Amino acid sequence: MTLRKTSSTPVPTKGVPAVAIDAVDVRFRTKKRDVTALSEVSLDVRMGEFVALVGPSGCGKSTLLKLVAGLLAPSAGEVRLQGERVRGPRHDIGYVFQRAALLEWRSARRNILLQAEMRRMPAEAARARADELIAMTGLQGFEDAYPHELSGGMQQRVALCRALLHEPPVLLMDEPFGALDALTREQMNVELHRIWRETGTTVLLVTHSIAEAVYLADRVVVMSPRPGTIREVIEVGLPAEREYGETMARPEFASATGRVRGLLGSAGEGG
Repeated sequence: MTLRKTSSTPVPTKGVPAVAIDAVDVRFRTKKRDVTALSEVSLDVRMGEFVALVGPSGCGKSTLLKLVAGLLAPSAGEVRLQGERVRGPRHDIGYVFQRAALLEWRSARRNILLQAEMRRMPAEAARARADELIAMTGLQGFEDAYPHELSGGMQQRVALCRALLHEPPVLLMDEPFGALDALTREQMNVELHRIWRETGTTVLLVTHSIAEAVYLADRVVVMSPRPGTIREVIEVGLPAEREYGETMARPEFASATGRVRGLLGSAGEGG
């Protein structure tokens, strides 16, 4: 199923990156010392591209997402979304966190439509969009279920639908499947990749799983320990359509995961 595009979807300027991070530094001051979280980070993410960020804990991956979302201001440098400088919280993006953060007293459908209420979207269009997303993510039959009646994977599907309801040009994902068991995580990887192909949304994903990063992304950005810098950007080189088991056996997958592990300095890092 392919989601229809509505007139509310932003029209990108040709040749302008979806996300442009230019020479960004982030510094924090604590009671005891100054901490540099990110140093001289530059990255362009193309329209419709899927980019994964991997690196050691504390290297600034989640901080980068907050910069793009406008939840944090850089100490130096700038961030642009579709050519527009980010100067504060952006309401046009989608954001998915590790925890689904669903309201326990609302059904799956009403949790999805919470986005529409907050944004004052036209009710009929929001319901139609929710129906499309529910069908796309395999939630039919669970629309009226409450969070405690849903598995962890289903809760994350609801959270993903909620983030995509307003057709954001950029979707930020911060370890969205980190709390799931291994089998459910694999299934969600497959679902996310299919949904990304069908919607064409630009995705920036933070993950500690090397396999997840390589399976999902067009490019994998490998970051250094704090202060976070970009050590290397790896072109994955896999086909657009990726069957999970077959992809794991491809030489391109082995080459990319091996390169990431080598850069991180630990063959056991991230799975």
